[in-house]
Order: sequence, then C-alpha cells, then structure tokens
Amino acid sequence: MTNSRIAAVDVGNDAVKALFGKLDSDLYIPNVIAREVEDRPVIGIEDLDDKDPIDNIHIRVHSPALHENNAIYRVGNLATKSSNSTELDPGSSKAEEDQTLVMLFAALALDAVNEKTPEKGFKTNNGVIDANYTLGTGLPLREVKEGKDVGYRSQLLGSVHQVEFLVTPKYQGKKVNIKFDEVKVYPEGFAAYINLVMDNHLNIINKDLIDKQILIQDIGGLSTDIAVIRNRNVDDDKAQGFNLGVSESLEQIREEIRSKHGVELDSRRDVVDIITRKNDRNHIMVKGSRTSVHDITDRILLELAKKEYRFLRNVWQKNSQSEICYFVGGGASVLKDYLKTLNNNLDGFNIEFFEDEKESIWMMSNAYYKLISDFIRKNDSRKVEDKKGEKQKASSSK
Repeated sequence: MTNSRIAAVDVGNDAVKALFGKLDSDLYIPNVIAREVEDRPVIGIEDLDDKDPIDNIHIRVHSPALHENNAIYRVGNLATKSSNSTELDPGSSKAEEDQTLVMLFAALALDAVNEKTPEKGFKTNNGVIDANYTLGTGLPLREVKEGKDVGYRSQLLGSVHQVEFLVTPKYQGKKVNIKFDEVKVYPEGFAAYINLVMDNHLNIINKDLIDKQILIQDIGGLSTDIAVIRNRNVDDDKAQGFNLGVSESLEQIREEIRSKHGVELDSRRDVVDIITRKNDRNHIMVKGSRTSVHDITDRILLELAKKEYRFLRNVWQKNSQSEICYFVGGGASVLKDYLKTLNNNLDGFNIEFFEDEKESIWMMSNAYYKLISDFIRKNDSRKVEDKKGEKQKASSSK
C-alpha cells in the first residue's frame, strides 16, 4: 500500500465528516448537492481565490459507479444557496444513491489538493493528481444486512474516479484521479461500539463495556439502527433497522415555518441550527423581529421522539438482559432532551447520551479511522510474516 493515504469518511445524512492521514486533516461538508452548469456566475470573480474552497465547491465528477456520469455539481454550503439543491430523501438507500458517492469523492479530492497537509506522496501526471486511498467507511446496519455493502465496495474498488474542480477558490482547473487500494465498509452500529471501547491507538478504554450486552440506537437522517452487542460483536439476528430518521421531521418544521411565518430556510441544516444552537434556540428572525418557533419544533420533535422511544422499548423487550443503551448520531443530539423526558416519565431504561455534541457528531468517522488503522496494522504484520516465511523457505531449499 505504498503512498496509500488513510481516509475515514462518514457520509452522514446531515453532513460528511472525514479524517485523513495521521489525523493531520479533517473535513466537514453539509450533505447537500445541486446540479450546475460549467461556468457558474460569481460576483467578484477576480477575488475568487480569497474565498474558502469549502464554501464554494464546484466540481465535475466522472465515475462509472455513478448513474449520472460526468455531471457538474455545487456541493455543501454552495449547494444550499441553489434553488434546485437536493438532500437524501426518506426511504432512499445510502449505498445506491449518486449523492453518497459525489460527497465521498468531493471530500477525497479536497484532501488530495490541499497543500497545507503533510506530503502525501501522490504523483501528478499532466496536471492530474493520482490519489490512492485506503478507505474506511460505513452503511446503515439495515443495508449491510441486505448485502448492499458488497456492491458498494466493489464499485469503489473497481474503477478510477475523477473529480475536476471548476469555479472553486484555489483549486480551479485541478483534477484528481481517485483510486482505492482497499475499501472496508462497516455496519454503523458496530462502528459506534468500537468508538466506545477503543482509543485512537486501539487500546481498550472502557473495559467494563467489553463483556456487557448493550444496545446502540443510532438515529440518523433517514433511518434508525439498533445494534445489539453481545460477546463483542453485533448480533445480526437481533439487530434491527427502521426507515425512520429526523429528516422528514426537519422538513416538516421547515415547511411549517414557511407556512406560518413566511420564512424560507435554505436547507434542513438551517433547521438543525435553529433547534440545537446555544443562543436563541428555537427562534428565528421574522421581518427583523426575534420570533419563537418553539410551538412548531416541540410538537413535531416530541412526536418523533415517541416513535424512537417505541423502537427502543420493543427491542429491549426482546433483549431483556441488555444493561444499557447508548444513543448516537446526529438525530440523537436533536432528540436528546425529548427522549430523556419520555424515559423519566415512562420505563426508566438505563440510557446514555454523549453530552459532548462534537464527540457524537464525529463518532462514526472516528470509529472508521480506528477500524481501518487496525486493518492496516494487521495487514502489514501479515506481510512481514509472509516475507519471513518466504526467506525461511528459500534458505531451507538451498
């Protein structure tokens, strides 16, 4: 795996969180794309390179893995300003959506062209960067149980994927050819467990959790997975996935704010900001006046929390010897207060949330980093042992 750079990428329904190399670089990009033309209009084009590339990602993506090949996109913050922006829809499969791949390739290409990170060892031929990655990523438990991880992995491994930066600050005109030396696709619930029990150096940090039977309820944008961990592994038969996440409720809040207050929010990301920020939470500006939308957010999110709590109750009843349930994912951060209140008033299960919002948001990418690092370490050890064996065979045959 010479000059193969580690990439741990969580393509979440809300945003992409990616870690690279020896944790020398990270990226956070809202998971929003919009189809675009090649020469997008820019006010003050002469000052383009003074802007932040992350806020102005404009790319052409060529890959045989895509249904719509060679298309041009605005990505992330730039896409939220477009009238035709798209976010992943409820019921969609992450493994089968072009948007998942576009976001993944965009993150890798941004890392490849970033000159601030340490020497990556990538070669440049005729102005095109040849970037090799060893990728750790994941899919919802439900999709892994359906075997979709196999197809997802094979379409990444089997091709060269090219990203061309168009009207993007600092990177305009650059091209990146992305190749994967290895791709590991992990079930998201198991990844969360790994993050709970191991540090970045793969040392056990929560020994008391190792041999417990625990539940991990991962609430995402489009789905909810409840992993049952016993004997240090996901119990495939007991684990459950549900086609319910926070995206539909966020969209409902967005629509009711538009209908009641005449305020058009750009994306679900804006709704998340309104309901999670520390100052002026659940307030918006209406014609310059600070206005509460508590009535809308409380009603819709409480209804969703009741459904999520029902999932927990049903799974716990079938796995009665479980000792604790950890709530993870962006959806858990949004619903935390509602779920705690419901639990206090109803069953009183032993549940735990991550009070550090950043830790919860970056949990999956951190876990993929640990898992792919462990894979590389074991693979390198195996190669050393194989070389030793070859030398011993050669010497004994003389």
